[in-house]
Amino acid sequence: MNRIKGILYAAVSSATFGLAPFFSISLLAIGYSSFEVLTYRWGVATVVLLVFAFLTKCDFHIGYKNFKTIFGLSLLRALTSFSLVIAYQNIASGVASIIHFMYPLAVAVTMAVFFREKKSIVTFAAIVLSLVGASFLSSGNIEYNGGNRMVGLIAACISVFSYAGYIIGIRKTRAVEVNSTVLTCYVMGLGALLFLLGGLFYDKGVRWETNVITWLYIGGLALPATAISNITLVKAVKLAGPTLTSLLGALEPLTAVLVGVFVFNELFTTYSALGIILVVISVSLVLFQQKRTYT
Repeated sequence: MNRIKGILYAAVSSATFGLAPFFSISLLAIGYSSFEVLTYRWGVATVVLLVFAFLTKCDFHIGYKNFKTIFGLSLLRALTSFSLVIAYQNIASGVASIIHFMYPLAVAVTMAVFFREKKSIVTFAAIVLSLVGASFLSSGNIEYNGGNRMVGLIAACISVFSYAGYIIGIRKTRAVEVNSTVLTCYVMGLGALLFLLGGLFYDKGVRWETNVITWLYIGGLALPATAISNITLVKAVKLAGPTLTSLLGALEPLTAVLVGVFVFNELFTTYSALGIILVVISVSLVLFQQKRTYT
């Protein structure tokens, strides 16, 4: 039952995380720097999670050893967000999404090679299908759109390994013993502090936003795409494991396509349909395998 709950958490996490590219690119388009986008994203998410933690009476005493582990995880998570924003600024978002979505393969290979996780033909087949599906879903926006192509490609590749490391670290370090809400608060809070310092020292600072429309973008990025996505990700990794959680990340590009079609009237192409079908098949394979395991 816990594994099934973990799969559901993973589905929610990936579906909400799929909103991040739209809100991030929208803020970049109105003149926000990378540090400003990420400071607001993580800062607002941290405040919301702190309120939730206070209402649920979470204990934030974690000890020095746990803090060191969590700080390391926060660096990996922050690096993922920063590298993705850099990628969005330099290459087409579709290309960045395709490259970033290689992280399920990185997680699966790492878990199989270094942690001796049981190798499953069904799981690897599902990963391949999801990768192809993600490529189809992003195929409508693969042209170069300015910036430094090499910087964008390198940044997107960095996001693959930093995110894979973060997901594995949640399960395979002392962090697995920390309350999910508390862990997410620390990761988000430390990241927000790092981005704020980056904005102050390497940029022109972080603006104080007063525009209502801009705050709607910030709210969309900070709440569903960050707070909800990250806390459900932590719960998913703890309950379902890194490999299954990363595999269900296939819902991320699916969310992006649906938002584009229904909100922005983007074209729904044959490639989009094929991508959705492959993603649904890949997720169905995992669910079918889990059902067989528990029956």
